[in-house]
Amino acid sequence: MADPFLTVLVPVFNEEGNLADLHREISRELEKTGKTYEIVYVDDGSTDGSSEILDAFHKEDDRTRVIHFRKNFGKSPAYNAGFAHARGEIIVTMDADLQDDPSEIMSFLEKLDEGFDMVVGWRHTRKDTLDKTLPSRIFNSVVGSVTGIQLHDFNCPFKAYRREVIEDIDIYGELHRYIPVLANAKGYTIAEIQVINRPRKSGKSKFGAERYLRGMMDLMTVTFITRFSRSPLHLWGGSGILVSGSGFSILLFFGVAHLLHRADVLLGPSWEIHERPALTLAILLVLIG
Repeated sequence: MADPFLTVLVPVFNEEGNLADLHREISRELEKTGKTYEIVYVDDGSTDGSSEILDAFHKEDDRTRVIHFRKNFGKSPAYNAGFAHARGEIIVTMDADLQDDPSEIMSFLEKLDEGFDMVVGWRHTRKDTLDKTLPSRIFNSVVGSVTGIQLHDFNCPFKAYRREVIEDIDIYGELHRYIPVLANAKGYTIAEIQVINRPRKSGKSKFGAERYLRGMMDLMTVTFITRFSRSPLHLWGGSGILVSGSGFSILLFFGVAHLLHRADVLLGPSWEIHERPALTLAILLVLIG
């Protein structure tokens, strides 16, 4: 079969209650576009009946393709596998929990037609509990401040890319949430559109507060990749100057104090330089710096 124009990529982990409705909605909306398409599901080690349901979709229509993981590896590896097998010129990603509305795929395509390389969804009215929305707002604010990219919803899984974008970046760990940052660092243009966020009807959320801790750790990775990969001394050099400068300042203080002690300006044995433990600290700071 010739390569399709559009690929919809959906990572799946234990979503058997949502898959039938999801697949029906995606297929209906893709038919409306009038474009050739494929749907790629990545079964991320599901332990319910999701695998069998996805295989049944493939048997019904070979435009539906399924990648199976033997265990749960996480969303970034799932995206990597899906991107590697996607054949479309445009790739749309979305979650399998039915909170993303497939009817908005056309809106993403229209925004790409304006000349952008990537379009990010913004769940401006989220149908989630406070324990999900509040950490997400804090996370988005921190990422925006650190990276300088002002997006409302870095975590939104509903995104669309031109093929060259996903071919030019590599994601691992929790870096899937930072794809806009990585793409921007490569010079690709990014737009944002508001999308509907529907309440979850079936299954359990895979949300965990620990993912924000991992996300913040990966933020340091992304910052290094995008700002210092070609000039790492700009990162470590500044820290070195600060540390060694502190050591030199302490040495200068005690050096002057020792001279003043020898000149009988500062009296008392406490001003003997060899009696000061901070002298060892100062030397250590200079060496570390």
